Amino acid sequence: MIRTVFTETALFLSPFVAYALFLWATRSGLIHPFTWSPRELGWVTVVALLAVIGGFVAIAEFSGGRPGAAYVPAHVESGRLVPGTVK
Repeated sequence: MIRTVFTETALFLSPFVAYALFLWATRSGLIHPFTWSPRELGWVTVVALLAVIGGFVAIAEFSGGRPGAAYVPAHVESGRLVPGTVK
């Protein structure tokens, strides 16, 4: 679960970092308020949300067990914890 949270957080922040790197590379005034206007922030936020939605779709489609598989929860056998698996 924590990996999914970190993945989605990184996907959300990546457009903002890319825009900041673009501003730095073009020497457009990285901390000048004009370059971070509501219009630019809106576009960057839309791109970030699309990246997060794409990440959610990719995780849902390409992770987990095969269709029809059964989940065996974690249990204790002979005093040892056996992790949960998908069989």
